[in-house]
Amino acid sequence: MIAQLAMYDRPETAAATDRFWAAIRGHLGEGPERLDRDTPLWEAWQSPDLLLAQTCGLPFRSRLHPRVTLVATPDHGLPGCPPGHYTSVFVAHRTRADAALADFAGARFAYNEALSHSGWAAPRTHMDAAGLRMGTLVPTGAHRASARAVAEGRADLAGLDALTWEMIRRHDDFAADLVEIARTDPTPALPYITARNRDPEPLRTALSAAVDTLSPADRDTLHLRAIVTIPASTYLAVPTPPAP
Repeated sequence: MIAQLAMYDRPETAAATDRFWAAIRGHLGEGPERLDRDTPLWEAWQSPDLLLAQTCGLPFRSRLHPRVTLVATPDHGLPGCPPGHYTSVFVAHRTRADAALADFAGARFAYNEALSHSGWAAPRTHMDAAGLRMGTLVPTGAHRASARAVAEGRADLAGLDALTWEMIRRHDDFAADLVEIARTDPTPALPYITARNRDPEPLRTALSAAVDTLSPADRDTLHLRAIVTIPASTYLAVPTPPAP
């Protein structure tokens, strides 16, 4: 069996993530003792041995939904969002604190990867709707790398997962060089998935029980409030712009 919780895993959250998995496993009554931090994400997501993982909304709606089973969605209690939803945050260098998003038409845009909803699809959809053109595209490979590219002046603007932005502000010194410019409309947050042939209900129940039994400190570290159920059709209805 494979269990991964990689989407928001970083050194400052790893211990809390491990305790979250231990609680899930305890309530579920099965599963590997330790989380898998080595198997490449796409390999794990599509494995018939997948017990539990978290993916992004864009990979789910573009490729994974016929091949996996949707389990549930975390509620992070993010500002301005319904339960189980998140936004993409546009960030710029602190010297542009008085700028509006319209001031970044044609600016260099840093994005983590083409199959990221919050890093690419949501910002592109938002800017298209506002009639704003992106300038030079700067691929970075990770949200933190996109944020750092803006902080260091290698890009003018980036779109970040709102929860990742919260963690960057809490843990990374370079956050002091960044300011929030705008946010996209909320969309369903990063879903938990399991293998296609697995019943999601026991996992859903175990996830909810695990969140309820986490310590307040771990819930704060992971920004976990609850587990909610969002239909696959809601994920599939989110617009997908052309790839970079």
